[in-house]
Amino acid sequence: MARTGRPATRRVAAVERAVTLVEALADAEPELGTNELARRAGLHPSSVSRLLATLVASGLVEHVEESGRYRLGLRLLDLGNAVLARLDLRDVARPHLRALVHETGETATLSAPGDPDAVTVDFVESGSSVQSVARLGRPSVAHATATGKVALAFGGVTLPPGALRSFTARTIVDRAQLEDEVRRARAAGWARAEGEREDGLNALAAPVRGSGGQLAAVLGLQGPAPRFGEEAMASAIAPLLARAAAVSHALGWRGPDEEDS
Repeated sequence: MARTGRPATRRVAAVERAVTLVEALADAEPELGTNELARRAGLHPSSVSRLLATLVASGLVEHVEESGRYRLGLRLLDLGNAVLARLDLRDVARPHLRALVHETGETATLSAPGDPDAVTVDFVESGSSVQSVARLGRPSVAHATATGKVALAFGGVTLPPGALRSFTARTIVDRAQLEDEVRRARAAGWARAEGEREDGLNALAAPVRGSGGQLAAVLGLQGPAPRFGEEAMASAIAPLLARAAAVSHALGWRGPDEEDS
C-alpha cells in the first residue's frame, strides 16, 4: 500500500495476466487446454504455460493429467470461504434493512438463528410516529413469531417437549396446527404472525441463506396491526423476499436456478 494509505495505482502485468487466465477458466467449460486459454486471454501460449505452472503450484489452478487440460483449483474455495467468514452479517444486511423500511414503512429486523428461539441482532425502525418496538438481543419465540416460524421451517429447530406458552388469544399452542403453519411457511418461503406474541403486532419473516444453503439469519418486518394489516402485509412480501435473497447472495448462496444454469 502506498504511503498515502491508499492502494498503489501501478499494476503488475504478470499478475494481471494470471488473473485473466483464472477468469477465463471460471467463465468457460470445466477444463481448457493451453492453446484455448491463450486464445481466450489474448496471450502467447508459452506465456500461458509459464503462468499456469505458477497457478498450479499455488493450488489456484489444477492440471488434469487424464486430459492434459486445466481447471480451477480447490484453493479458490478455501480463499472464498475465508472471505465469507470475515463478512459481518450486520454490515451486509443493514442497507437492505434500511431499504425495507423505505419500501414498506415498517420496522425491519435481522435475527440470528437460535435453539429454539432466534435472537434480534440488528434492526432499523420505521419512521412512522406509531411503530413497533424492536430490541437487540430479544428472543423471537419459535412458535409465536414470524421469525421463529422461519427458524422452525428452515433452520432445523425443534421445540422442546411440553405445553406451548400462550402469549395472546391468537398464539398457536396446538402442535399439529403449528406443524401445518410451519409446512405452509416452508412451501411459501416466508412466514407470518398476526398478534400471536403481542396483541396488535403483525409480522412477516423470510430466511437468509448462507453459502452452503443453511439458515444464516432471518429478515423480518413488523408493524402495528391497524396499519400493517392483511393488504399491507401482502404488499410487503415481494420486497421482503427480494431483500432476503439479496443478503443471501451477498453471503455466497447460489439458489437452485443459479446452480442449474
